Amino acid sequence: MMHAVKDISQGVANGDFLLLAKSISGIENRKAGADAFLESLQPNSVPIIGVTGPPGAGKSTLISCLIEHWVKEGKRVAILSVDPSSPFHKGAILGDRIRMKDWYMNPNVFIRSLATRGHLGGLINGMIELTTLLQSVGFDVILIETVGVGQSEVEIAGLADTTIVVLVPEAGDEVQMMKSGLMEIAHIFVVNKSDRPDAEAFTNHLLHMMREGLGDAHSIPVVKTIATQQVGIVELAAAIGAQQVPGLSSARKKQLLISKLYQIITAHQMRQLDGPKIENDLAIAMQEKHFNIFTFSRKYYK
Repeated sequence: MMHAVKDISQGVANGDFLLLAKSISGIENRKAGADAFLESLQPNSVPIIGVTGPPGAGKSTLISCLIEHWVKEGKRVAILSVDPSSPFHKGAILGDRIRMKDWYMNPNVFIRSLATRGHLGGLINGMIELTTLLQSVGFDVILIETVGVGQSEVEIAGLADTTIVVLVPEAGDEVQMMKSGLMEIAHIFVVNKSDRPDAEAFTNHLLHMMREGLGDAHSIPVVKTIATQQVGIVELAAAIGAQQVPGLSSARKKQLLISKLYQIITAHQMRQLDGPKIENDLAIAMQEKHFNIFTFSRKYYK
């Protein structure tokens, strides 16, 4: 049984996130009434900000600084932090709980760590549902931290109004390999740990890549930060604010909605499949001498 949206909103307004946390669990586990609950939501135009980048870039520390900045402005902030799951037991490391520990008792900050459970793309199944819920219950900013970044991890672009790609000066080779995907998803580049050697050279390299890929070096802002010292946070917040132009262009809005629609339909179709049965059938079929995965998969098409 899902809770009423108005009761969840009242809890959020009072700094009590218990009903919200239970509702998120209900959506994740597809409890009875979850579909009707989702159809009852009336989301507001709350900006969704995606933060992605290679492991070790300092995303969580940067997010903690942004939280502090927005809380000082009197904003209520929600963070969904996606952690990688073990491919064996599907549990998440949930390291971001440690790095953002200072905000767990703050009545204006809600933080939820989520496991990918083997899902590729940097997000999780059900992320659209969770962000829509958060947009419906009184938050001013919604921030999503994703797992790494790469060519296959660009689905954040189909969900976030603004996508921030966090890099460090040592990431030159990684950027070269991932530049196509990065250019597609980034609205803001952050060069974190910019007090390190070669930070200036790396920033220039990034600008050169944009000139090659986009023809306009200034089309994507590049902000240099030192998150551990809170350097560049005001500038980053300003860059984010500049992206939140009232009235998202109809073309961009349609693009986001189409992407979300396809993800919702795909997720619904996947839920119709009996996972344990498929795994059991596969275990038997793979013993065949001429096993063919395409032939095997055909029996599950509708």
